[in-house]
Amino acid sequence: MSRATHNVAPPGTLAARDLESLLHPATNLAMHHERGPLVVKRGEGIYVWDESGKQYLEGMAGLWCTALGYGVDELIETAAKQMKELTFSHLFGGRSHEPAILLADKLKQMMPFEAGRVFFGNSGSDANDTQVKLAWYYNNAIGRPAKKKIISRAKAYHGVTVASGSLTGLPAFHRDFDLPIPQVLHTDCPHYYRFAEPGETEEQFASRLAGNLEQLILKEGPETVAAFIAEPVMGAGGVITPPATYFEKIVAVLEKYDVWLIDDEVICGFGRTGNPFGCETYGFTPTTMTVAKALSSAYLPISAVLIPEWMYEPFIEQSRKIGIFGHGFTYSGHPVCAAVALKNLELMEERDIFAHAATRAVRFQERLAALDDHPLVGETRGVGLVGGVELVADKDTKATFDATRGVGLICADCCEADGLIVRNLGDTIAICPPLIITDSQIDELFDKLARALDQTLALVRSDA
Repeated sequence: MSRATHNVAPPGTLAARDLESLLHPATNLAMHHERGPLVVKRGEGIYVWDESGKQYLEGMAGLWCTALGYGVDELIETAAKQMKELTFSHLFGGRSHEPAILLADKLKQMMPFEAGRVFFGNSGSDANDTQVKLAWYYNNAIGRPAKKKIISRAKAYHGVTVASGSLTGLPAFHRDFDLPIPQVLHTDCPHYYRFAEPGETEEQFASRLAGNLEQLILKEGPETVAAFIAEPVMGAGGVITPPATYFEKIVAVLEKYDVWLIDDEVICGFGRTGNPFGCETYGFTPTTMTVAKALSSAYLPISAVLIPEWMYEPFIEQSRKIGIFGHGFTYSGHPVCAAVALKNLELMEERDIFAHAATRAVRFQERLAALDDHPLVGETRGVGLVGGVELVADKDTKATFDATRGVGLICADCCEADGLIVRNLGDTIAICPPLIITDSQIDELFDKLARALDQTLALVRSDA
């Protein structure tokens, strides 16, 4: 049965100790105390096993991140070797070390834009926080102190720190945290299925959203707007793919008013969308880029912000004036994390992972689209090896279920009971398997998801 039917965890078990000690991120804490945790014990390839030995196909690549899957010996050996050689060193005050230097060089070579400098962090959240600070610092350095506002989008996800949490456009990440901060604005979510007007084509929808963005910039004053931040595919907001011509039209507005485009590739980067980077899939060139997650296939925490050289140059004189470039983390460019990330990128090249993922995406998207006919499914959407299945109460009217019914959670529980891990984002089921998945494993994933949808439908009808 699903985790929802588990009894209270027996005293002394890991589950009981979890309930006594951990504060879980991004969790309904009340529900967690009713249901208890799923305690994962080990992983190999695209599968993980819980403490009882039950196997699950990890259909979310952890949290959109375990690109090469679990238990890759070369990454484990690289971490051990680096730990023996240099356990830790930092990058403060001009100190450096080989793993960070080599990884920065490697990332610059991979970029689809003219990247000049790499700043390392620990997560996508702190990387996007860094993006905001660098935009502010740059505009102060060149004498544009008013040009500070950052425009994000409704339903975007860019992290949970004070600045990146403000960029995130999901109400639950703002409510009672006193976010967003004043310098952050939000514009339209580009979800055609939900927000297009009757009879509006994708291109017309994209034009309307670009027009709304332009009106927002004009209302605020172009001299006050520094940047627009966007995920190529909106992940935690529901796996929302942009409508046709969207980025082309958005970029034209940004260029008109000298507004940067910050490309958040935390989920899309390193092969997820069928190209090395999501901006290549959707045909736009960013000003700056954020990467994390698949950068190390999540073996160790690391993120990076990549900026053009022209943006870096004013930092030099500004730090001379102030006496220091006053930003950074103890673990920026941690040598073990950097060594593992570098080996991860090398393995992606050696094993031609990007091409493999693009080829497997054909079968993945075929199986995803076939779910459109299911009575519970309002829309499937995706690109490459990422997809979303939106569950609705009425296919014709697109009516949603009452949130209190938790239909998406019911479906995720049915998947879990059948040995498949997915993530329900409200009533959208997100799927994002490791990039190493095979066609037969794709069929296993979707066979299990199809059974879960049937079980969910039966439960919904019995509860009606």
